[in-house]
Amino acid sequence: MIIRNRADLRQAKRIVVKVGTSTITYPNYSRNFTRIDHLARELSDLHNRGKEIILVSSGAQAVGVDRLRLPEKPRTIPGKQAVAAVGQGILMHSYEKAFAEYGVTVAQVLLTRMEMRDRHHYINSRNTFMELLKMGVIPIVNENDTVALDDLKIGDNDNMSALVGGLADADLIVILSDIDGYYTANPATHPDAVLVHEVPEITPAVEEAAGDAGSSRGTGGMMTKIQAAKQATSSGISLVIASGTERDAVARILDGEEVGTLFLSGENRLQVRKRWLAFGAGCHGTLVVDDGCVQALRREGSCSILPAGILRVDGDFEAGQTVSIRDGAGKELARGLTHYSSAELHKIKGVKTSQIEQILGAKVCDEVIHRDDLVLL
Repeated sequence: MIIRNRADLRQAKRIVVKVGTSTITYPNYSRNFTRIDHLARELSDLHNRGKEIILVSSGAQAVGVDRLRLPEKPRTIPGKQAVAAVGQGILMHSYEKAFAEYGVTVAQVLLTRMEMRDRHHYINSRNTFMELLKMGVIPIVNENDTVALDDLKIGDNDNMSALVGGLADADLIVILSDIDGYYTANPATHPDAVLVHEVPEITPAVEEAAGDAGSSRGTGGMMTKIQAAKQATSSGISLVIASGTERDAVARILDGEEVGTLFLSGENRLQVRKRWLAFGAGCHGTLVVDDGCVQALRREGSCSILPAGILRVDGDFEAGQTVSIRDGAGKELARGLTHYSSAELHKIKGVKTSQIEQILGAKVCDEVIHRDDLVLL
């Protein structure tokens, strides 16, 4: 469904709820059992109303720090992975116990970028979510910090919620944060900042005003939430940022109340495959295209990328991998699967299609990226 206003939120069926570390833990890293119980009660009640709920929860590292009685989060990757390994099971046990009080079964789902990059992993993960929801289970999702390396990390659970929303074909994403919405400026440093209740489009000005409102316990800030909103709305999914301390915030949002900031989705939902191309696959390089190609992309809504329109090739990638398409100013226009490697494209950029075979000795196809393998952002 397409959500065009607050009233439409009442019709949302499948909702991804992301809860931040600062919402479910205290500043000393201990679990806030009152908040965890209230969250479980609220989501269980929505589940009983027939809503399909997916919970994306941060907090594993903080809980691990607390159990190990460390003064602060480790700064090294092995240290962070170790405390996450300790904390993940403890946090999941807290959720299992809280939801069981209301007769709801939960399941742990740990993801890395690998499940998003590889199409087979992506589809398999999607099928798992669909089956869990069909069984009446609430999946509880976190990044698999214990094993994820830098190149496989999603990095923060704000963006994780957007990826999961696309993966599970959600109607709405609700990010519960330590701030009650998007402001015209950072309210911590600008007392005159005003809360914006509705954002119809994420413009450069919106991104610029986001600033950084993260806490020491979490990994996100307002900028990561705007990035998540951009991903979600580009996939046809609306997103709300609201305060995790606001009582029954999710239920009130779904009742159409003006809680937090609503980022309205685009008119059309991306197909599952193109959603994976846009936000799941991960970019391995960049193609900078000329003004003629930029105009064609904007005018036609989509077009194939030919060698003649490519000005520059950045990165090292193989044929079949996802690359970003950008204009001369660096603005990202699209993403797609390339038929040629970066080494090959360095040789054929700017040339006519008829010259490909002569230069490379063979021609896979005329297009560097076919329009069916391209998604506009």
